[in-house]
Amino acid sequence: MNVRAIVLAAGKGTRMKSARAKVLHELCGRPMLWYVLHALAEAGVRDVTVVTNAEVAAHVDDLARSAGHDAVRAVLQEPQLGTGHAVSMALAALPEEAGTIVVLNGDMPLIDGALVRATLDAREQALALVTARMPLPSSFGRIVRDGPHVSRIVEARDASHEELLLDEMNAGLYAYDEKKLRAAVAELKNDNAQSEYYLTDTIGCLVARGDRIVPVVARDYRAVLGVNDRVELAAAAALINRRLCEHHMRAGVTIADPATTYLEPELVFGNDVTILPNTTIGRRSRVGAHSEIGPNSRLQNATIGENVVVSDSIVVDSSIGDFSYVGPWAHIRAGSAVGTGARIGNFVEVKKAQLAAGVKAGHLSYLGDATVGERTNIGAGTITCNYDGTKKNETTIGADVFIGSNSSLVAPVTLGDGSGTGAGTVVIRDVAPGERVVGNPARILPPKPAAETD
Repeated sequence: MNVRAIVLAAGKGTRMKSARAKVLHELCGRPMLWYVLHALAEAGVRDVTVVTNAEVAAHVDDLARSAGHDAVRAVLQEPQLGTGHAVSMALAALPEEAGTIVVLNGDMPLIDGALVRATLDAREQALALVTARMPLPSSFGRIVRDGPHVSRIVEARDASHEELLLDEMNAGLYAYDEKKLRAAVAELKNDNAQSEYYLTDTIGCLVARGDRIVPVVARDYRAVLGVNDRVELAAAAALINRRLCEHHMRAGVTIADPATTYLEPELVFGNDVTILPNTTIGRRSRVGAHSEIGPNSRLQNATIGENVVVSDSIVVDSSIGDFSYVGPWAHIRAGSAVGTGARIGNFVEVKKAQLAAGVKAGHLSYLGDATVGERTNIGAGTITCNYDGTKKNETTIGADVFIGSNSSLVAPVTLGDGSGTGAGTVVIRDVAPGERVVGNPARILPPKPAAETD
């Protein structure tokens, strides 16, 4: 069966009180339109047209690729004359084919591929549509039934008092026979309170022709909730976050407090990972087996090895090797790689630095634009002075180096293997392997005299 989809995403979302288009507002690190496109990809629907405004159109291709599509079409709806008008514009941009067209709203981030697939499977003739039993009062359109089938949908703003008491609502997800959709859309009129062309009026057209409309009742009304303002945005985000936490807990991750753990889609966790309270993990981070993240930590695009502890710290666009310990209160910034068995401690900031296996930086240090060799110890208060007022410069520290407390390494500078600095040293020139320097500016200490023997 040929299946195509039309996503309605042109609304400006005035109730969001925002300069940003509604469907670009984020929930758990992704715009709400991403979730709709991802649900279509999960259901195997790859031919997608997004009816959009100019602001959203600029983001559609990137969102589609991120959500699992090679590409989607974007059709501008100007002026915006209702959902029926939006669908007619999308149909005008598509060559006519025999098959099914899924139509859904772009502000439904809680739907999933299984519900889309169930709707497709339920279409017998002209149309299957998703409904849900919702608490009253509600702004959703009301479902009016004729026995087991739908006879019409009444928009809440046009409903009578009796119709507003109905608790079965239109969810905004449809699977149409394409030929019959085209014929019904062509008959739409805008004689309603908003002077708009309603897609929901196609139900009346189809029923008048003798077609049966099959309802697909969602098991949980929350799965089809739309987002119209920031209160609803926060409520939907909480539901998505809970889903993500439950998914990973069932897969073997311990989450001490899901209510204060904030996850995004597309994360990868190894077995027996533990996440402690007040922790945020996002941007496709990966955490290896038996690692512990948190409390009070944030990972963004981070690759964490196995048996790692990240406590009360931030890791962004960086990697941490196996058996390392980070924190508390460390900040690992973009472009950094911390090697196996390293220890990055209290109030240490690492930026665009490569730290080899066994490096220790325990306290109050800044390592920026630096390469540090194996087993080197960075004393408290050490700073790589990487900025000369014009550009950033590199610091290279060899293996088995001992950097004394409060040392300043003025880049560009190299300290060779086995070298060292005394406390408070200001290094402005390269230090040869094995040399020890002290003072400001640094001077070479004479080698210790050989011990006398009898």
